[in-house]
Amino acid sequence: MSTKTSTVRARVEPGLKKDTEQIFEQLGINTTEAIRIFFKQVKLHRGLPFEMKIPNETTQKAISDAKSRKNVKEFDSPDQLFENLDIE
Repeated sequence: MSTKTSTVRARVEPGLKKDTEQIFEQLGINTTEAIRIFFKQVKLHRGLPFEMKIPNETTQKAISDAKSRKNVKEFDSPDQLFENLDIE
């Protein structure tokens, strides 16, 4: 491993930074180590180490409907939901 390093700077929302740092702490790593792991995985996979897709038309409509509360059914209990889905 080279002893030379380069600095990476990024701007993120404070809440996102706080939430992820809490997770990193539980994992026993810090933000710098997490970024280093991410970079190594990008290098290993020769791309992002997870799948990224643009949602298809059906999924995009469902997301839009959910955000606008259109065509959304609400239930008072899990039992009502299961009954509506015909799940016993």
